[in-house]
Amino acid sequence: MKRASTNFALPAALTALAAATLIFAGCTDPLHRIDKKTRRLVELRSDELGRHTIAPTRTAPVPSFKDRRLNDTDPETTNPPPEELDYQTPSEPRTDRVVAERLAGYASYAIGAGPDASGATPPPPRPVNFNEALRVAQSTAPEYLFEEEAYVLDAIAVLSARNLFRPRFFNETSVQVAGFGREGNYDHVLDIINSLGLTKNLPSGGSIAATWIVRATDQLRETVSGGYVQSSELALSANIPLLRGAGAIARENLIQAERNLVYSARDFERSRRELLVQIANDYFGLLQQQSGIANIERQLAGLRQLAEQTAARVDAGRLEPFQRQLSANQVLTTEARLAGARESYTLALDNFKLRLGLPIEIPINILPLDFDLPEPAIELAEAADRSLAFRLDLQNQRDIVVDARRAVRNARNGLLPDLNIAGSVGIPTEANDPTGGLSIDAEDLNYSLSANLGLPLDRRAEHLAVRSSLILLERSERNLQVSNDRVIIESRQAVRQIDLARFQLELAERGVEINELRLEDLRLRDDTDPQRIVDAENELIAARNARDQARTDLRNAILNYLLDTGQLRVAKDGTLLRLPGMGGTAAASSDDAFPEDG
Repeated sequence: MKRASTNFALPAALTALAAATLIFAGCTDPLHRIDKKTRRLVELRSDELGRHTIAPTRTAPVPSFKDRRLNDTDPETTNPPPEELDYQTPSEPRTDRVVAERLAGYASYAIGAGPDASGATPPPPRPVNFNEALRVAQSTAPEYLFEEEAYVLDAIAVLSARNLFRPRFFNETSVQVAGFGREGNYDHVLDIINSLGLTKNLPSGGSIAATWIVRATDQLRETVSGGYVQSSELALSANIPLLRGAGAIARENLIQAERNLVYSARDFERSRRELLVQIANDYFGLLQQQSGIANIERQLAGLRQLAEQTAARVDAGRLEPFQRQLSANQVLTTEARLAGARESYTLALDNFKLRLGLPIEIPINILPLDFDLPEPAIELAEAADRSLAFRLDLQNQRDIVVDARRAVRNARNGLLPDLNIAGSVGIPTEANDPTGGLSIDAEDLNYSLSANLGLPLDRRAEHLAVRSSLILLERSERNLQVSNDRVIIESRQAVRQIDLARFQLELAERGVEINELRLEDLRLRDDTDPQRIVDAENELIAARNARDQARTDLRNAILNYLLDTGQLRVAKDGTLLRLPGMGGTAAASSDDAFPEDG
């Protein structure tokens, strides 16, 4: 016998199967198609919460994988020794006036009002009113983006779980070369097997599959009868559990993923409401700091005037000389307080920009606000009832108890015997035709049926799982009760805080009036001791600060009440929606609820 050539022509059938393999390989979902499906799913879940909710979309770009640092096992660290560092000191001693000018420059640069101490001119400031801050926060704030990503990731998890129960194509090709030697002569066999099929997991457990198997074998050494053999078979198979693993437990991952997406939709909407309240608290705090700075500036102007008057009275011999030093010291102390207040405001402004997701290099100008949101007229019991009915986070807690009960049911399913039935049907090609190709012969049909029973002789691990699930159920029910009580406490506190803030505001306003009259009376007297005027100035600024704090507390208390009772509603652009009874049009934008000055 002579050696056969290793080149042989595969039949057209294998070529067609190879082409089909390439086609199915190219049918995978591209990223834009996944994004589209995710967006639809998120929109569906968000719409269930109301027409003012939003459906976030994230299309993360595909990063470049050509960066050499990806496989770097020793990333570079920058940590120069002390001799390579440079610590510079002022060329001349800085006086208090020079330092004061530098501090004033920092504060001026932060709001875009003027250059800093080095002479650097700030870029034009960005005016930010209350509604603008809310809109920016609901688009670029890191907290918002994190919650948005968590929502989208849960939607992707649902798509992954659903994919397990959709028909899935597969194609596998294996190539094997084997050699068999005898007395120095070798027979070489090339074996190619291609399996193209479709499989599907059943919702109640088990799976079915349809497979087309093509096998071609060529003996790479010519024989009298020829060495090429080809066959194919169309096979249908199924494997279905009847007891353990049967029923809804088979799609537990899908059920939980779908429910988690509902929880995520609620969490996302709840996070939008919490973010609105947090941004509002920060905004009101900045306004309060502005008022505090203005109060100190007003006090400083009065103290400087008092210092001049005291100096004149000392020169005239009407006061002791030490009164001049006392008045001057009060001016210096107030200047230091003003510098500290400005620095605190600058830091708060930078932190506010960071929270909004704005560039920290760009100055912003916080605009004043005329806050007219009315106070609610509600009793403690009614507020508690509303919070129990409307709080989205509490609804999640209730549904988590349902999840725990389902987990107990699933764990008990693991105690059942294993009883599976399986079957298969195969239709091969003509058995006597070595080159049967693709022509199958129904007369050569083969089938098999089987049943498998596994008795639950050892279910110790499963019994432990049942006990664990029962404990977790008890824990979740206890957590729900604690959450119910906590929600009631929070709603009651929210109502009390509104009354307390209103009471404190009224007292603070009366305190301001009293201290203004007192200071005015002291200034009209020629024989008033300067220290009494200083004390009156300090008490007046304390009263003004208390009034500003009470006004801020009242604003925050109203928003916290809406949040704690589950009644806060956020527009699609992130602004506050007015509820019926607040005045104006129901569900109107916060442009009407919060008129701005300037």
